[in-house]
Amino acid sequence: MTQLFSGYETQAALDAAYDVEASVPDFMIYARRFMEDSAAAEAAIADKQLGIAYGPTLMEHLDLYRPSPSPKKAPIFVFVHGGYWKSLTSRVFSMVAPGPVAAGACVVNVTYDLCPTVEIGEIVRQVRAAVAWTYRNAESFGGDPDRIVVGGHSAGGHLTATTLLTDWSRYGLPDDTVKAGFAISGLFDLTPLAGSFLQPSLRLTPTTIQNDSPLLNVRKLAAPLALTWGDADPEAFAGQSRRFEEAWQASGNRSSSFVLPNANHFEVLEGFKTRDGIMTRTVMNLFDGKLPR
Repeated sequence: MTQLFSGYETQAALDAAYDVEASVPDFMIYARRFMEDSAAAEAAIADKQLGIAYGPTLMEHLDLYRPSPSPKKAPIFVFVHGGYWKSLTSRVFSMVAPGPVAAGACVVNVTYDLCPTVEIGEIVRQVRAAVAWTYRNAESFGGDPDRIVVGGHSAGGHLTATTLLTDWSRYGLPDDTVKAGFAISGLFDLTPLAGSFLQPSLRLTPTTIQNDSPLLNVRKLAAPLALTWGDADPEAFAGQSRRFEEAWQASGNRSSSFVLPNANHFEVLEGFKTRDGIMTRTVMNLFDGKLPR
């Protein structure tokens, strides 16, 4: 029975372990807060371009936020949103931009197609394409192509890891296109999700699980990885983060992790709001290859 439910005793237990909306007393409080904070962030950042196409489909677009006045070569933080690969867009997560922009970084916030319209493998490809676009166009918007850090929340943490594991030679780009990663309350093994309430939307196959689970594809890389999660995050997310860090380090890679106190799955992003917030500071240190202690 435990194998059937990925280590959980019942179907209900498995579903509850990954139900982030039910992990807080009132999910709508956070949904409204995200929208309000993101609208305020967009209004506050003067130098921005929204809806820049990086690929051929309607959903393949990104938002660019720049410090003002813009330095000639600002480091670039590429952020990938969550939503279980099946909901939301970059505009719901504009709230991650103010802190890094105030600290002198460009922020590239990525939107992608959603399940079940596409499968997760296509989303992985699209995020990689967005990073490739960022590298090739960095100098046109005052960014430094040699200082790109990718980070993401929840499903975006998964997409951060798959992006780090990219073979960039297939894009005609250098192996170190991404200098570091920052996975926030991420998911790294798709296996349990195939048996959960998410499967009708995600349509996971054995091939997708094998190819697109970062935990099953870790290899030696130069890029360091920072991981974090909230102390009130569902244990499934904390557990996946811990297991992925173990595998990452076992492959000879650099990483460190930290737990955010008094933070649930949705509050973990609060530290991006200011230049001295813990999330902003983590990103700025990663530009220089420094991991949080």
